[in-house]
Amino acid sequence: MKLIPHDYQRYCINRMIAEPELGLFLDMGLGKTVITLTAVNDLRYNRFAASKVLVIAPKKVAEDTWTREASKWDHLKLLRVVPVLGAKAKRIKAINTPGDVYVLSRDNVPWLVDYYRNDWPFDTVVIDELSSFKNPQAKRFKSLVLVRSHIRRIYGLTGTPAPNGLIDLWAQVFLLDQGKRLGEKIGVYRENYFSPASRNRDVIFSYAPLPGAEDTIQSRIGDICISLSAKDYLALPERIDNIIHVQLNDKERKAYEKFEKEMLLEIDEATLDAGSAAVLTNKLLQFCNGAVYDENKTPVEIHSEKLEALTEIVEANAGKPVLVFYNFQHDRARIIQLFSRSGLKIKELKGPDTISQWNNREIDLLLAHPASAAYGLNLQAGGNIIVWFGLNWSLELYLQANARLHRQGQKESVIIHHLVVSGGMDEDVMDALQNKQVTQDSLLMALKARIGKVRGVEKDEGN
Repeated sequence: MKLIPHDYQRYCINRMIAEPELGLFLDMGLGKTVITLTAVNDLRYNRFAASKVLVIAPKKVAEDTWTREASKWDHLKLLRVVPVLGAKAKRIKAINTPGDVYVLSRDNVPWLVDYYRNDWPFDTVVIDELSSFKNPQAKRFKSLVLVRSHIRRIYGLTGTPAPNGLIDLWAQVFLLDQGKRLGEKIGVYRENYFSPASRNRDVIFSYAPLPGAEDTIQSRIGDICISLSAKDYLALPERIDNIIHVQLNDKERKAYEKFEKEMLLEIDEATLDAGSAAVLTNKLLQFCNGAVYDENKTPVEIHSEKLEALTEIVEANAGKPVLVFYNFQHDRARIIQLFSRSGLKIKELKGPDTISQWNNREIDLLLAHPASAAYGLNLQAGGNIIVWFGLNWSLELYLQANARLHRQGQKESVIIHHLVVSGGMDEDVMDALQNKQVTQDSLLMALKARIGKVRGVEKDEGN
């Protein structure tokens, strides 16, 4: 695919090429990944200003997004992207594989720094979701600081640089400029720009910015940060669809393939009907979501890949309400359990009171089954982010559910994330929804194709 950059994208690319330290504070949907890869490609192959690039990203993003985006665009065909993921031995093999861009999960930053110590080889570092480095006491922050002097170029990407207020900016900007703009110590930053907001005699629990502090801080970091809002710069329709390809690990992948094979071989494709098709697809979609009902209708948890992906979306959009559509009751229960200790206000969509709270921005995470939110509900005042945790074969429910936010009165671009397990039944549903061909015939055809594939593999193995 050929990239024709928007003006704001070209501006960001040129700034990254020209400047060794830069924060891209861009809303989701503005193309931070392709902007960065384009700049890196130019620095690597045209200007020889970067030799070995490290991308630090949330786990699910590291697993898929950077590799997929690099393979998507024609101008990036020379760029070799190497995921540094998995067990320690696998990671060590990956970082010793020839490549241009090495993509690491942010949780493994301490390990990587300890592995190289003073022989740090990455002259260029990109921090995807810079806001996840906002805590100066976190191991990932402290580890990166240890090697910061070995890094010649560093870029931070985020849409939410100050999710909990201006106090969060210090650590992020420090990684970019090593304290030149906001001070070399967070204590100095607090003294200059904040006063205690709540405290007891010995402990300060929170800080409030001093009068004029926000303008002063913005002016001090304005030369090193680009801040763009989707509503101002996005030359696209209001609705942004984002497919997040969730990867199962080897053990989970084999378990899914075994489960799918056993399920599909029980069905004769010649006599497949709507009833048996519904049962079969539900089982496969349950597995994709991470749990399957047993014969006693008790959910058996299998994996947490989608829960991890949802966590990363919520963290990346800290401070912004998120509407999550689930498919099965065990999805809802597992999501509630996951966030029960997060401090977020979580509600299920259950009537007028919940709707009012959502539209008043009093809910952080609203859970809804698409059948309960499909018609007539005005939720557009409460947020602009949707996550489809689990998909189903109803195009009507899908379109109507999305229209709860993407409707007249919505003031922001609506971003719709779809969590799709690569190679799973999720992909068939997503393809059908995208093509608006979700009919009983398309469901049967998708299942028959999978049955034929499984029987073909079994036949080959038998020979």
